[in-house]
Amino acid sequence: MFDNAGKTDIEKLGEFGLIDHLTQNIQLKHKSTVKGVGDDAAVLNYADKKVLVSTDMLLEGIHFDLAYTPLKHLGYKAIQVNLSDICAMNARPTQVTVSLGLSSKYTLEAIEELYSGIYLACEQYNVDIIGGDTTSSKQGLVISITVLGEADEADITYRNGAQEGDLLCVSGDLGGAYVGLQLLEREKLVYLENPKIQPDLEGKDYIIERQLKPEARHDIVQLLKDLKVKPTSMIDVSDGLASEILHLCKQSNKGCQLYEEKIPVDPMTYDTAREFNLDPTVCALSGGEDYELLFTIKQADYDKIKHDVDVSIIGYITEASAGCQLISKGGQVHELKAQGWNAFKK
Repeated sequence: MFDNAGKTDIEKLGEFGLIDHLTQNIQLKHKSTVKGVGDDAAVLNYADKKVLVSTDMLLEGIHFDLAYTPLKHLGYKAIQVNLSDICAMNARPTQVTVSLGLSSKYTLEAIEELYSGIYLACEQYNVDIIGGDTTSSKQGLVISITVLGEADEADITYRNGAQEGDLLCVSGDLGGAYVGLQLLEREKLVYLENPKIQPDLEGKDYIIERQLKPEARHDIVQLLKDLKVKPTSMIDVSDGLASEILHLCKQSNKGCQLYEEKIPVDPMTYDTAREFNLDPTVCALSGGEDYELLFTIKQADYDKIKHDVDVSIIGYITEASAGCQLISKGGQVHELKAQGWNAFKK
């Protein structure tokens, strides 16, 4: 998998040499970052803003497969999935720390490639890298990201604010990341059986990118602010639409009506799912890793948002006793169930 001939052994640099090498070109962008990398701790000053903190860990062989995941894409994705957690609070990400566990197979050049994706994501989303850690690992590559964000207290949106009658909305389209993963897994098996056969991914760029290079929807946070719409509840779609809806409803002590025909699925996702004999709706409900934003708004805000092509109204919130229901395209009523990602599945 890795050709390390002529590459630089990380052991020659040492931990501090590696950190210095990777962070020497960092330029800070936020006034709230008083001191970033280079001391015992970062120093931040948020003045009158509220500070939000989230952390996530990615493990080789569990969360990513380097057989088809380029290191640059992996670095980019590692940042994006964390920024998404801050966006899901209707807030703006501002700083990250990056910690890595590295096995002996990783050379300096490999980690530079990983960091090129990390830097690209931070640059694109105007986020400061302010620290982190590196250590050796016997279990392959470990990536741990902590992200900080800021928001006015009045703007922060939690999962527990949905009210009866609120409209259920989602950004973008769903299921693409899961279907893209099925395509990558198929081509991996073909390659393992015959390494001379090249991957057949032509025309599938969109769903491959949905899996390998997701984008946190900070633009939706800004859109809602521009439209003067304050969501009543919000969450990002990391574990599948059904799971996230159930989270919102449980936290808010409410039920919902979700309409299958309203769930946004891209045509490429739909057609490729069918090629794999998968139900596109199930891919959207249970696939995960789309990193879109699921949120509820008051009915009074409908006119402000109804013309935005990147937001779909997919249902509405009901009283808790009505339960969480999926209305099929044929009009049948089904209990909404989550079958998404399980972090501890063996």
